[in-house]
Amino acid sequence: MSDEARMKLALDLDEKGWGQVAPNPMVGAVVFNGDEKVGEGFHQRFGESHAESIALRQAGERAKGGTLYVTLEPCSHQGRNPPCTDAIVASGIKRVVAAVRDPNPIAAGGAERLRAAGVEVEFGVLEREASELNAVFLNRVTSSRPWVTLKLALSIDGAIASRKRTRGWLTNEQSREIVQRMRANSDAVAVGVETAIADDPELTARTDPPPRVQPLRVIFDRNARLPAAHSLARTARATPTLIVTSNTTTLPDELTEAGVESMQADDLGDALTKLGERGIASILVEGGAGLAASFLAGDFVDRLVIFRAPLVLGGGALGAFSGIASLDIEQAPRFALLDVRRIGDDVMTVYATRKG
Repeated sequence: MSDEARMKLALDLDEKGWGQVAPNPMVGAVVFNGDEKVGEGFHQRFGESHAESIALRQAGERAKGGTLYVTLEPCSHQGRNPPCTDAIVASGIKRVVAAVRDPNPIAAGGAERLRAAGVEVEFGVLEREASELNAVFLNRVTSSRPWVTLKLALSIDGAIASRKRTRGWLTNEQSREIVQRMRANSDAVAVGVETAIADDPELTARTDPPPRVQPLRVIFDRNARLPAAHSLARTARATPTLIVTSNTTTLPDELTEAGVESMQADDLGDALTKLGERGIASILVEGGAGLAASFLAGDFVDRLVIFRAPLVLGGGALGAFSGIASLDIEQAPRFALLDVRRIGDDVMTVYATRKG
């Protein structure tokens, strides 16, 4: 097997920590001795053993002289767990292949520590794929605002709702399950107040297993129009719910008494900065059209995920991008296509913005 094929095994393990390890990164590791895989592991839950340690324990004496493939540079600091570099050196591993360097100054330096102990270290194998899986973690170290994913469910003709604005699913059940999984790996799920009132969403991650922590529900509601009788308000004590208002708006007493939190902000950029200061590292924005337009116009979107359903809603339907100012072709931003996937009869596409 090539280094790429072996790292792909580590990446498959990496993803098993989805929704369970934040704010830590997801990490997968495999140990090979010659052509034989002798150990594997992944970071299963925040605070528990790291992937490298699990893989090395499984390998035991067979790790000696072998190669460790890991999706992120092994840590060299003492946190909730001892440094992975110590376990690697003690195991007799001869070579470490890591997909991505750790940008966290607290945990970085593992490669240098291993090289000083005589272990060969290489980087860059499937780096793009590994970086994409841990984009939120990597962004947290370099940015003051959360990583933003904008999710839209559209008809073939680009609409998110019919002319009558009636409630109903555009996409199929499989697509909706993927959205639940996206929620499970997000610190917050956000909607505009119009969508909250019209659709009455739960905005929780209903996955098996459930996420370690349910995402914070964020409603962008400048004038605090969300009714106290709304289900998002009534369930605020069970699932934390935050309303983002203008700097001149005070949350009504009945919402505060229901357990709804409030955060005043000058604008969307200010709101994202304050959410980042609160510890929110990732936000899944689920609509509606006005909020989507604001995020795109402000250049705040890192990933755009579109689920396109096989139906046409026709004249008068609400266009997903109708709130964005008209641009000439030369001025319009072009996104980079990262992934296209068929989900039953739906099609899922993932785009990166030019900066992301």
